[in-house]
Amino acid sequence: MVSNDMRDSIILTILSFVFSLIAVALMLRVSTKKAWYDEQNERKIHAGDIPRLGGAGFATVFIAIALFITLRDPESSFRIRFFFPILALVLVLVSGIMDDFKPLRPLVKLLIQVVAALCIVIPGYTFKRFFFTAELAPGFEWVLNILSFIWIVGLTNAMNFIDGVDGLAGGVSFLAVLAYAAIFMSLSESSPVALYCFCLMAVLLGFLVFNLPLPAAKIFMGDGGSQFLGFILALFPLLNWERTAPAHTLPLFYAAALLLLPILDTVAAIWRRVRDGRAIYLPDKSHTHHKLMNLGLKARGVDGFFYGMQIILGLLVLFSVRSKGAASLILLGAAYVSAICFFVVIHFVNRKTVVKQPLNKG
Repeated sequence: MVSNDMRDSIILTILSFVFSLIAVALMLRVSTKKAWYDEQNERKIHAGDIPRLGGAGFATVFIAIALFITLRDPESSFRIRFFFPILALVLVLVSGIMDDFKPLRPLVKLLIQVVAALCIVIPGYTFKRFFFTAELAPGFEWVLNILSFIWIVGLTNAMNFIDGVDGLAGGVSFLAVLAYAAIFMSLSESSPVALYCFCLMAVLLGFLVFNLPLPAAKIFMGDGGSQFLGFILALFPLLNWERTAPAHTLPLFYAAALLLLPILDTVAAIWRRVRDGRAIYLPDKSHTHHKLMNLGLKARGVDGFFYGMQIILGLLVLFSVRSKGAASLILLGAAYVSAICFFVVIHFVNRKTVVKQPLNKG
């Protein structure tokens, strides 16, 4: 028999999907009417006028649903704890939408992200340990506090970096959140964070109806959507999966393993730009999805590679969380090795292909 809580969760998840469909469709119509299109330049790979405010639609729906879930909770302490995360999400979304209309200076964007990250770290939403089996030595909590801050700001930008192909950022985020939900439910059947995960998956699904390359995206999520997703993906492992145990958060190395695709792509981009003497915020066409397209893959092929790898990472991290002792660490290590091999193989195959291409003498 379905409990009242489960019934309410199912209803909220379905409503999240329906409202997201409506909101994204509305943004598509308004953006087309107002000519709010994504800027076309030499680094963009899409053709034609594509609206860019899909993120404003699905993210607004999620924030509204999350606020409803939080306010209806009977525990006042629970409502208070979630005030700052929701406030930070609103700040990131609004600044991202502003950036979609008129590009903000990199320093201004970073400052806003710093403020949003502080709204999370200062109230105590931080990593509590590196592994499940290793407690942090007393007096060294500040190390994880700093790493939590870097984690939030870094991942907010990392998801923006991989948002370069129809359906890529949204699909990878959907699969990552699915893994989060499975992990939280495996740790606690009554995890309050799992419901937020299901609602986020639902709003992403509503957006992907319009964003998947079938045959081409009708709307993009824009910076508002990609930064919002990066921020909330960074936030989920910092939330307590149990109501009564503030130390019950996902350890750093498990959360990082789940999001290695945007993390490694961003690390490679920063290294590449520093090596070439370029500012790290300047875009280029050397991201992993660009390399896959250089090999002849279309958007659906690129998505397939990333989705497949994200599913592998999600399963390895889930099984690692459910295992104990050496088996857990072996599975976790396998996730890191798999992701690194994924990027290294694509890099060298792409470089070999580029070298073999004849020079254009025309």
